[in-house]
Amino acid sequence: MDKKNKKFNVVIAGGGSTYTPGIVMMLLSNQDRFPLESLTLYDNDAERQAVLGEAIKILMHEQAPQIRYEYTVDPVVAFTGKDFCMAHIRVGKFAMREQDEKIPLRYGVVGQETCGPGGIAYGMRSITGMMEIIDYMDKYSPDGWILNYSNPASIVAEACRVMRPKARIINICDMPIATKTRMSYIVNKDPKDLDVRYFGLNHFGWWTSVTDELGNDLMPQIQDYVSKNGYLTPKAIEKQHMEPSWQATHRKAADLMEVDPRFLPNTYLKYYIFPDYVVEHSDPNYTRANEVMNGREKRIFGAARDIIAAGTAVNGGFEIDVHASFIVDLATAISYNTHEIMLCIVENKGAICNFDPTAMVEVPCVIGSRGAEPICQGYIPTFEKGMMEEQLAVERLVVEAYVEHSYQKLWQALTLSKTVPSATVAKKILDDLIVANKNYWPELH
Repeated sequence: MDKKNKKFNVVIAGGGSTYTPGIVMMLLSNQDRFPLESLTLYDNDAERQAVLGEAIKILMHEQAPQIRYEYTVDPVVAFTGKDFCMAHIRVGKFAMREQDEKIPLRYGVVGQETCGPGGIAYGMRSITGMMEIIDYMDKYSPDGWILNYSNPASIVAEACRVMRPKARIINICDMPIATKTRMSYIVNKDPKDLDVRYFGLNHFGWWTSVTDELGNDLMPQIQDYVSKNGYLTPKAIEKQHMEPSWQATHRKAADLMEVDPRFLPNTYLKYYIFPDYVVEHSDPNYTRANEVMNGREKRIFGAARDIIAAGTAVNGGFEIDVHASFIVDLATAISYNTHEIMLCIVENKGAICNFDPTAMVEVPCVIGSRGAEPICQGYIPTFEKGMMEEQLAVERLVVEAYVEHSYQKLWQALTLSKTVPSATVAKKILDDLIVANKNYWPELH
């Protein structure tokens, strides 16, 4: 078949996720550039997936009956004959996220799902799930690509590098894309017209350049705005990141800029640079996990049940996840070798000249049929390099602890994290996390 007329077979791993309906809606809205032959949802929680799966079945029948659709808990069915696996898994679901956030807060330490102890705990769970998916794709669709946006992406990417170095996987995150969209509103431009340079680790980076389609430097205007307002913009651009906790995060970027005004910071840096502030403004009894469970979780599953009850998805409450369009951008660039530039998490290989060449860094990459090839970002300053070296060591110790079943190395990872004040506190948190994760982590010795 002529490549330009090809239709693609896609499996979404994490079919029971609250993000799945928005991704499906986004895929349907992009059939002109990424046409589907089939779409499969896969999850290991049959009961949870069935609610969304049945509602999406109604949606697919009404909007795209020509696309073969199914949902399954059988990996053979799910992963056989697939061109792409779009992975957004959450091992342990929101119940474990709640533990990730609340256990550190007991000890006055940042409780966040991808940063600090919570991110380490989540990473230890995610490694198992991601290796399983990689192995399924390797066995049943060896020529297919995995597009992974499961968190914590840096730990997952490092685990892939160490444990499955030949995997056809690209790790990507939507947060820089969401922030870039906010930047575009600040300068009244289309996000696609902004050309950015960026370096860092996932959820741990800085923009060094933003120009428009004509090459005009937009950094001074954006820096001036962010130094006063953070990334808060009058225009509401998304539902995902509009809750009060996210608004505070966007606002805090103004303080982050004071530490180094040369660059524009990733919002997640607040957890490392202002951990005391974060803890002070956290409710140990009601964290972001509770906010999501009482918000998006209820909204999406409520909409799904309403669709099933009504027998129609017309005005059913599912909405396109606009930020998930980056997944279509990525799949299209690979399929048609378009050489689009996107931020991805890849092995450094000199892209950051004065940083470990084997580190999994987040930088602009050229995307084509061979995957993601990093673009050189030059040398980085001492402050940012020092922070990244420390965080990279944490992530590598986590993966080593997982592979070696090492209590010692996981304790070292927590101790080294910039969010944790001492080895004593690190040990207390670790011991509590081990109990909470007894059904998910490898046994540590």
